[in-house]
Amino acid sequence: MRVMITGSSGQIGTNLGLRLLDAGHTVFGIDRRQNTWTDRIPTLLQDLSMPYRDFVGGIGGASYPPCDVVVHLAANAKVHELVQYPHRALENITVTFNVLEYCRQQQVPVVFSSSREVYGDIQRYLTEERTADFAFAESPYSASKIAGESLVYSYARCYGLRYLVFRFSNVYGRYDNDIERMERVIPLFIRELQAGRPITVFGREKTLDFTHVDDCVDGIIRGIEALYAHRIDAETINLAYGKGNTLVAMAQYVAQALEIANPDIRIEESKRVGEVTYYIADLTRAQQLLGYAPQIDLAQGIAMAVAWQQQIEN
Repeated sequence: MRVMITGSSGQIGTNLGLRLLDAGHTVFGIDRRQNTWTDRIPTLLQDLSMPYRDFVGGIGGASYPPCDVVVHLAANAKVHELVQYPHRALENITVTFNVLEYCRQQQVPVVFSSSREVYGDIQRYLTEERTADFAFAESPYSASKIAGESLVYSYARCYGLRYLVFRFSNVYGRYDNDIERMERVIPLFIRELQAGRPITVFGREKTLDFTHVDDCVDGIIRGIEALYAHRIDAETINLAYGKGNTLVAMAQYVAQALEIANPDIRIEESKRVGEVTYYIADLTRAQQLLGYAPQIDLAQGIAMAVAWQQQIEN
């Protein structure tokens, strides 16, 4: 199988690309930055957020090799940065439009990476895919994912584009600690606690569904294979672990993995603009359609993340 990955230099893209290569598939990546983790993924450096009009054989005149499926991961992904710089949300929408136009003209199915952010801050215990109410857009980032999903659905209806939409939730793990480029909470907590500095948790009761990247990639590959084989099509599926953990518990798992007995964890109760404070995924559709069964709970995943980060630092 020939798989094109947009955002191939990011955390999920890198893990996915390497897993596909190890399984004997052909991978082609597109990103606007070099992959700092590996040179195994052939990558074209291209900014997909430009207003391109040429989609023959590629986007904007670029030459792409033939592919069987496109996995569209490329996006500006930090909620608070998009609150501060909302034009980045518009870039997300433009990127998705460009990718969909390429897929339409090449008649290639697409896997679109959406987010649990599309549900908004709704305070429900479990969230089934069909319960999403797009009026609950908490931030420009969530609005860009809602718009992306809507574009995918419209291309399916108008042009017969085959698709899967995956709604991810707080993916963490290997290849996510380039904090200077994009500050992510788990590698940040690992770095700060390891250095003996205090960390701040925003919201004592904030509860999220943390997903180890290995489980996430397993679900994506199951989806790619099912879409390619025409076993499923036109589905929107949550990919997460299926259980909630507070940020305080997550910080304590980091301290435990670092063998820090009394970590300096400070609590700030104010909610930040655009923030979702409660989400646990309903995995019924992922289980039924893909046989998806996540294996790595948060305590185990944090221990793996700490071990990996310490390994690359030594």
